Amino acid sequence: MKEQTQTILEARGLVVEYRTRRERVRALDDASISVAPAEVLGIVGESGSGKSTLGAALAGALPREARIESGEAHIEDHSVLHTGERELRALRRARLGFVFQDPIGTLDPTARVERQLRWALAAEHEGRASTAEIHALLEQVRLPDPTTAARAYPHQLSGGMAQRVSIAIALANRPAAVIADEPTASLDASIQAEILELLVDQARHHSTAVVLMSHDLPAVRRFCDRVAVMYGGRVVEQGPPAVLFANPAHPYTRELLASALGHEQPGQRVEPIPGQPPVLRSATQGCGFAPRCRSVLAECLTVRPELHHVGEAQTLCHLPVVASAHQEETSRG
Repeated sequence: MKEQTQTILEARGLVVEYRTRRERVRALDDASISVAPAEVLGIVGESGSGKSTLGAALAGALPREARIESGEAHIEDHSVLHTGERELRALRRARLGFVFQDPIGTLDPTARVERQLRWALAAEHEGRASTAEIHALLEQVRLPDPTTAARAYPHQLSGGMAQRVSIAIALANRPAAVIADEPTASLDASIQAEILELLVDQARHHSTAVVLMSHDLPAVRRFCDRVAVMYGGRVVEQGPPAVLFANPAHPYTRELLASALGHEQPGQRVEPIPGQPPVLRSATQGCGFAPRCRSVLAECLTVRPELHHVGEAQTLCHLPVVASAHQEETSRG
């Protein structure tokens, strides 16, 4: 058993592969993150970078075709890799909440909202949650008419209302952490920020850690305490959003910001990242971003980068190291 720390969720050196009869694809290639109580960690990157796989691995909820080849994943002091399936399900029910991209598709279409909240509260209340407790949960997620919402079926709710119900279910037992995978992607732009603000406010109120996977970089900058940038199954850079968005150290982070709508300055042109994300069959020999990088060095092609501290951020890149060495040489000369 892992020693008790203030870390709620942690991945260390995770390598995850998806295997079929025809091929093997490496989705995580030595990925590491951690998140503390009441902290909101945003995970960003292109589709296929490994965000959703990392979230599933942290929860011990990978599909059958996925296999953890090496590394560690912990929920508080529990090892995800060394916990039986029955115990792991009980741990997820008690300590983890989930908010997904499609709220109406996530909810049970055959059960009223009230019944689904009772299911969520069953472990803590032994199946005897009162109507007042149900309504209180719906009030906390700012539904204007909890009585009507409680009696509704999912198809009778708007997308925003359904996601509020999903957040109420996720936080019903006051979990240690919530994993939110693109929770506003299917919602109208007019309510996306409102839903994220609700999730973050409620989580911080209960000291719940949040792992937020998102393509919405402005929202990540606004709501997250730290940001982890993923590429090719690795966390290539992480740090406070004010640092990463203002002065990114990794070329991929710079390219990702430059290609994202909503981050550009007035008059600035939005440029796509050249090339395509990698499809990995094994560990990368050098830097996974090297084939697409405009600042590539010779060592980027052959030497796998290690983690370096650049101010308040951490990055997997040779460039800051080379720049620092050059600066030292210049100062000595």
